[in-house]
Amino acid sequence: MKVERHDIGVSGSRVLLADDFLANADRVVDLAEALAPFPEEKETAYPGLRRQISPGDEASAYVMALLRQVAPLLRSEFGAPAFSVMEASFSLVTTRPEALRPVQRVPHFDFDDPNVIAIIHHLHTIEDSGTAFYRHIATGLECADVSNSAALRAALRQDGLRLSEMETGFADDTNPFCEPVFFAAARFNRLVMYQGCLLHSGRIGPGFAYDRAPRNGRLTANIFVRLNGGQP
Repeated sequence: MKVERHDIGVSGSRVLLADDFLANADRVVDLAEALAPFPEEKETAYPGLRRQISPGDEASAYVMALLRQVAPLLRSEFGAPAFSVMEASFSLVTTRPEALRPVQRVPHFDFDDPNVIAIIHHLHTIEDSGTAFYRHIATGLECADVSNSAALRAALRQDGLRLSEMETGFADDTNPFCEPVFFAAARFNRLVMYQGCLLHSGRIGPGFAYDRAPRNGRLTANIFVRLNGGQP
């Protein structure tokens, strides 16, 4: 496993990339396929399908094995002696650009708590894909906290409405309201870890197929953990 550390933007927030993370990553795709078809995601603005991984699923053993392997990185890179699991899921981007809601056209943050860490395990080989991180131009913000999250969310909502009038698709480097500060390219069996309060968006290339099958689509495992006693 090769780990890269990136301290991004003016905030210096840490993003970790870990390549060749699991020895049996192909087996994880099999586990995801066994849970298909995934339901439409309705709880968040994720543009596609999402299947929560519950303790009774065979895939839950994969989640726990991943977390055991990632625990030393959480300790060394985010200063957390311990952490708790918030949720885990398999996800597929399937919403086409013309069907996006305004909130899905702009970058977003997952939580306004810097102690929540997002973990993405890429389980696909789709090119021109990954996660882009941004600075919101009007506010200068790269990450949210309890003091600014309401204002940032409102500003992003307005940005999304204005972008919808321009008939644009997913957030990308030409977004007039946010400037990119870092891009974590997707690779099969690459793990990406970052604070869920960072402003980010999945990058979806122009040739994307929006496949609903786990073996063919943009399959990721998405896990959120809360650091206990960390100093991110």
